[in-house]
Amino acid sequence: MNANDTTSAAVLEELRRRPADRRRVLFTGATVVTMDPDLGVIDNGDLLVEGDTITAVGRDLGAGDAVVVDATGTILTPGFVDTHRHAWEAQLRRIMPDVDDLGGYVMTTLAGYATVYRPEDMYIGTRLAALTAIDSGITTMLDFSHNSRTRDHSDAAIEALLDTGIRGVHASMGPHFGTWDRQWPGDLTRVKDRYFSSDEQLLTLRLATLATDEIAGPALAYGPELALLAQELGIGVSVDAVFGTASSEAVMRWAKHGILSPDVTLIHSTGLTSEAWKAMGGTGTTVALAPTSDAQIGLETAIPAVDEALSVGIRPGLSIDVEVALASDMFTQMRTLHAIQRMLAVNAAYGTDQQPSRLTTHDVLDFATLQGAHTNGLARVTGSLTPGKKADLLVIRAEDLNNMPLNDPIGTVVLGSDARNISAVLVNGEPRKWNGTVLDVDLSTLRSEVHASREYVLNTPAV
Repeated sequence: MNANDTTSAAVLEELRRRPADRRRVLFTGATVVTMDPDLGVIDNGDLLVEGDTITAVGRDLGAGDAVVVDATGTILTPGFVDTHRHAWEAQLRRIMPDVDDLGGYVMTTLAGYATVYRPEDMYIGTRLAALTAIDSGITTMLDFSHNSRTRDHSDAAIEALLDTGIRGVHASMGPHFGTWDRQWPGDLTRVKDRYFSSDEQLLTLRLATLATDEIAGPALAYGPELALLAQELGIGVSVDAVFGTASSEAVMRWAKHGILSPDVTLIHSTGLTSEAWKAMGGTGTTVALAPTSDAQIGLETAIPAVDEALSVGIRPGLSIDVEVALASDMFTQMRTLHAIQRMLAVNAAYGTDQQPSRLTTHDVLDFATLQGAHTNGLARVTGSLTPGKKADLLVIRAEDLNNMPLNDPIGTVVLGSDARNISAVLVNGEPRKWNGTVLDVDLSTLRSEVHASREYVLNTPAV
């Protein structure tokens, strides 16, 4: 797997020849960035995967009958965790790159394009988003699937996640506008029984909802009834469009009703009052930031609320949000948040004797991995290279032209790397990208399907 390795294809062939549940793989000679607070960074380290699980991390691990992958000159990290993406929109990527307010996005995409989506368009968009996530090192993706017009639309989105092999979180919500079957949220019981019957599987289910009724009416807004349904189903809740005064008031109502908890994720959380933040911190509520979305589209204050979260003890996860206007990868989210927070911290202290409190590259990598897993309710499963967790990991080439020489591994991952440097991606121990190529994808066929779906959506009048 290193710059001089010519055996990648042979290693992959040997890996796939072995039954997945009995497969043993030993990565050797890497810089292992575990993101486990107790394990830290291990130079010239080894990592052993048995079946779908990381079983050992250290130095000079015995190989036994394991397939040995020479990872010299690479960095091993946990896979990134995306806490919020509207995956069905992927065939509309960058169609409105300069959208300058939430209303423009809502009326163009949710009141327009979304209304004509067929189940097959849901499948194609979601599959494209998930494959792109894998290519850029995201091994877990929460799909905030808010275009579930029929049962078939929901099923198509779930099956797309299944077919890519990503660790997927299907967060289901009815659409904002247009005609639909009104099967949500009642259909969640069927969805859970059909697709989410086991806790030991790649996919998990959450209820998706909005903070207030301003955009799409009360049926989609979080409150005691939806909270009770989620509790009865034993699933978490992801609440989108959490901004400003109305959302601050909603947060205080939720606190009063006792429906804030670690199982609830509030997305964006820009422009909230200090009282709302105290309520969130006091209940262990999690937060998903969308750094590029907040800043580029200009959501409420347009400033990702990382300092507010940290001030009440919340370490947030990071997310992509909408590809109709934004980048698709986690590297961009980390760098954007890192730069914005440090800029504001220094600016606030400029001309005074105060010392700015700045984020580090370790902080944002923590948000993109371990805290993202916590936000998605999966911290026991993924987010760090801890023995006992599932083998969701990246092999990043540290001696490529844009990364050499390796001086600081975390700085190299956060500030230097991108998708081209990711040599391999494993999800649940299964290779999904190898030697720089996403596996098991016919790009020509996929491209034809994506283009056909896009043309249908763009040329069909909104309903």
